[in-house]
Amino acid sequence: MNHELTLYGYWRSSAAYRVRIALNLKGLSYRQVPVHLLKDGGQQRAPGYLALNPQGLVPLLVDEANGGVRIAQSLAIIEYLDEVFPVPALLPGDPLRRAQVRALALHIVCEIHPLNNLRVLQYLSGELGVDDVGKDDWYRHWVSQGLAAVEQGLAVLPGGLSLGERPGYLEACLIPQVYNARRFNCDLDAYPRILDIAARCESLAAFAMAAPEQQADAQ
Repeated sequence: MNHELTLYGYWRSSAAYRVRIALNLKGLSYRQVPVHLLKDGGQQRAPGYLALNPQGLVPLLVDEANGGVRIAQSLAIIEYLDEVFPVPALLPGDPLRRAQVRALALHIVCEIHPLNNLRVLQYLSGELGVDDVGKDDWYRHWVSQGLAAVEQGLAVLPGGLSLGERPGYLEACLIPQVYNARRFNCDLDAYPRILDIAARCESLAAFAMAAPEQQADAQ
């Protein structure tokens, strides 16, 4: 089956960043449609986009070869890609290892990221009147707590990467979180395993091409 994939995203969205990494690791070609989360009051709130994705979030994947099916939420998209395009796999074949990798990825995606995403930071600054110093303190607090748990969890992985010597599902979630942590000047010295994974992944083309600054809508 010849797939035509379209990814709606925003260059700085870590969730869209995850999907770009997964698509690149799979070697899949795809078209990108930018949805600017700040311009025009947030283009994700525009009626045209909400008709595509009622969640009003990015990313959104459209698979034209599968009847134009639309899939929201980054992990749902990544798992869809892994099932439709099973080689190379992004998750380990062993059930225990797969569960361990998923648990670490979910900790990043469900426990760290939601507390620090754009909607939350905008609410802190706007409705709650938190100043920039307080907002940055909030960000660093939750990143520090979350990454400390991930650092310990990584001890179960042989070879240092989730697929031994190869990155996959977990790294697609971890590298965008490391990117964000650096952007907010978080101290990462306490996380040597995380830093080692980041160094190994960021040198790979699949990750380098997915980086926010490499996207056509980067500003």
